[in-house]
Amino acid sequence: MATYRQHLKVGICCALLAAATGASGQQVADTAFRLDVAAAAFSTGQGPRVAIDGAHFNFHTVDERYAPFAELLRRDGFVVTGLEEKFDRSTLSAVDVLVIANALNERNVEEWSLPTPSAFTPEEIEAVSGWVNDGGALLLIADHMPFGGAAADLAGAFGFSFTNGYASRPVSTRGTLVFSRSNDSLLDHPIARGRNSGEVVQSVMTFTGQAFSATNGRALFVLPEDAFLWMPKTAGEITPQTPKVPAGGLLQGATVERGRGRVAAFGEAAMFSAQLAGPDQVPMGMNAPGAERNAQFVLNVVRWLVGLLPE
Repeated sequence: MATYRQHLKVGICCALLAAATGASGQQVADTAFRLDVAAAAFSTGQGPRVAIDGAHFNFHTVDERYAPFAELLRRDGFVVTGLEEKFDRSTLSAVDVLVIANALNERNVEEWSLPTPSAFTPEEIEAVSGWVNDGGALLLIADHMPFGGAAADLAGAFGFSFTNGYASRPVSTRGTLVFSRSNDSLLDHPIARGRNSGEVVQSVMTFTGQAFSATNGRALFVLPEDAFLWMPKTAGEITPQTPKVPAGGLLQGATVERGRGRVAAFGEAAMFSAQLAGPDQVPMGMNAPGAERNAQFVLNVVRWLVGLLPE
């Protein structure tokens, strides 16, 4: 699979964005990252079954870039595996929580350019929608182009309108975005509150990503009024002439309850992992400076999906 680095040809005006997504080098899991879970939700290996999608050319999978995410959930008692089969009633019947992170259509495995067809067939989207209605829990994560476009049809089935650009602000640090309860960009939600005062999350850091709107959903992350989306034709090829559109008020995180099930949607993927990016192996994700509460937030998301957090 092509990497972020092979595709990023960012103009000098976007140096901060390039730093965030890694203009060169490799992006790998930080296998040294460990977090002790103070009060696990379940006894070891006794929790709900979490399956991380690996059947759709995913950039993040259970044994690679999402290995730290999987390990964190296992420390909370969840049973975490990969899912290497397409979605249908049979494959989903053995899953309590389905995690889809940065899926792609085969057309975009090597060519991160427009168009970005759906990573999922209509039949798969129907199967996931029916599974959620029957009580399944979906964590749907789609980053900047081409991932937002690849997940747009599935997101639309739950009332989310994913975009296919790069979320940014005029002033940012290494392309990161910080959502905080103090300025109402991280909204009040059971996920932000956790189970008790020790699990409250006051801020969350994300790493570029896309932005989206939601109908009938409950917002978590709201972009500030000065935010915008770069809309390139090829991933990372951003110059002063690249179109950009306002993104103030759009979301990078939201939830919705559908039938007997729940969905949490996010427009950025690194926040759920712990990675090392570029030739300097810069921490990106739960291991990054300033992202110290990301891991607690990740636990809160999955606990909300399985109904453990009080309203």
